[in-house]
Amino acid sequence: MSKCKTERLDRLLSNLGYGSRKDVAHWIKEGLITVDDQPAKSASRKVEADSVRIEGKPLDHPDGLTLIYHKATGSVCSHKETGLLIYADFPERWSDRKPPLSSVGRLDKETSGLLILTDDGHLNHHLTSPKHHVSKTYAVKLDSPLSGSEQDVFASGRLMLEGDEKPCLPAEMTVINENEATLVLHEGRYHQVRRMFAAVGNRVTQLARIRIGALTLEQTGLEAGEYRTVTPDALINMISPR
Repeated sequence: MSKCKTERLDRLLSNLGYGSRKDVAHWIKEGLITVDDQPAKSASRKVEADSVRIEGKPLDHPDGLTLIYHKATGSVCSHKETGLLIYADFPERWSDRKPPLSSVGRLDKETSGLLILTDDGHLNHHLTSPKHHVSKTYAVKLDSPLSGSEQDVFASGRLMLEGDEKPCLPAEMTVINENEATLVLHEGRYHQVRRMFAAVGNRVTQLARIRIGALTLEQTGLEAGEYRTVTPDALINMISPR
């Protein structure tokens, strides 16, 4: 939302997750909303977001919301599933924003690490489109020792995963020790890291995404469950520095 865009007051606040249009009418009646430092008189008035205050406070990220987030093991990247959802780590109001705040790709329940969330559809597409070549790096712990052939198999571009119609794109694996490695992917398939190691006869016991493009989890300084907001332009510069 640009600063010069005007929108009905009730629609603006509803889209930002503050409450229903009925709620907005009630808040106006109670004198809780001001526009240009004057008490709001009508929910249908067209306003600029920067001019609105609720109980004296500016609106929460009216120009869009993008987060860098450290997902914890055990949480789910969903708005609708049962159990512990990643959205429990954010202000409740953010779950009612329109357009919705969504994860850029997903990490499964047992995978931790770096995750981007945004309500910006163009940014989401940019980060997930193969033509932009945003790699993702994972730290992997394995049930059995590495055999020594995995690097060549993953780098070959010929590894077929069960149920897929195309082989995996070449991926770069670095051995840390006989049961640990890092793996750099250039695509995002369902449970891809786990399925790749299963295809070579091993099982992933611990998995964390530690890097997206040039942005590392360590650089963020975020502990599990923590996040910080960022502008789309700043995020793209972090991930794909010029």
